Amino acid sequence: MNKVPAQREYFLDSIRAWLMLLGIPFHISLIYSSHTWHVNSVEPSWWLTLFNDFIHSFRMQVFFVISGYFSYMLFLRYPMKKWWKVRVERVGIPMLTAIPLLTVPQFLMLQHVEGKTGDWHTLSFYQKYNTLAWELISHLWFLLVLVVLTSLGLLLFNVLKKRQLTPITSFSSNMTMGKLTLLFLVLGILYAAIRRTLFIVYPPILSDGLFNFVVMQTLFYLPFFVIGAQAFVNPRVKTLFTTPSLWCTLGSVLGFIAYRLNQHYGSGDAWMYETEYVITMVLGLWMVNVVFAFGHRMLNFKSARVTYFVNASLFIYLVHHPLTLLYGAWIAPVIHSNTLGFLTGLVFVVGIALVLYELHLRVPLLRFLFSGKPQPQNAVQPSAQ
Repeated sequence: MNKVPAQREYFLDSIRAWLMLLGIPFHISLIYSSHTWHVNSVEPSWWLTLFNDFIHSFRMQVFFVISGYFSYMLFLRYPMKKWWKVRVERVGIPMLTAIPLLTVPQFLMLQHVEGKTGDWHTLSFYQKYNTLAWELISHLWFLLVLVVLTSLGLLLFNVLKKRQLTPITSFSSNMTMGKLTLLFLVLGILYAAIRRTLFIVYPPILSDGLFNFVVMQTLFYLPFFVIGAQAFVNPRVKTLFTTPSLWCTLGSVLGFIAYRLNQHYGSGDAWMYETEYVITMVLGLWMVNVVFAFGHRMLNFKSARVTYFVNASLFIYLVHHPLTLLYGAWIAPVIHSNTLGFLTGLVFVVGIALVLYELHLRVPLLRFLFSGKPQPQNAVQPSAQ
């Protein structure tokens, strides 16, 4: 157990908060994109579709690298059992809180909006279970994946810790972005092969919500979680991510173009999804460099406003999804301009989310439930100055 706290990584805190908050424009732009969602505008917007795809192509890969980084940092600080308990509480309690308070009302609202309230009794038991798995977990899926990755971390981080006690291997000491790119390309192809095999052997399993979240999403983001832990313990890896790379920037541009072409011309009945996973596995790695290098240069400082949004980001993310669907169902249809509707949606969702955040700070039980952290008596987080 290491009781000496690591130096605060302000830029990683900021990036993590911004990635979380990017979920708001991502879901609002989804309303106006060409992608089919719960609620959609009459006519899609090409630029909001492009904007939506850009966020979707890299956001969660970078997020899980940061999660792996901080998870391993805490793993070295606490005894193993306490580490697991603290990490699971931090993500599990907010997830379990959000299901009855947010996603159940959201599900009931969508049943009404989509006119499916009278069809529920016609569904089989499995159809009801699977519908609830998709709809009640909903945008909370990454919290469930973090619980799974944390449990896997009991084994993986122990192995990583033992390797720290041995001389640095040639691969680690001579790590390059080229080697990492090749590794992630192979992992992307392996993941695509697993998915294609499941599709051939038993296609319905890929439509099972719980299997998708617990198995498939975990498998895809596991390499990013592990490389994040490696970045904490291996200065060479961290330097690769925080040092600006022209090749990673150019690769990210080309990777996103490939992603868009696959979205536009690909077919779900062919190899579209497998191709997408290979592209986003490598694109996500390159974007880690782009985002970390930018953040290390521009966001590595302490700020009261930044700290406020770092602390508020999870709560705002949790409540934004039902607010976005509420906006898309009843307010967006009366705004005929997609761009104006998108901007109005941002003001609507962010404004209400901030009000709810300030209100929840004044209720100790809600502060605990939405953060997973024990709350000191009479402690109300100050607003940004």
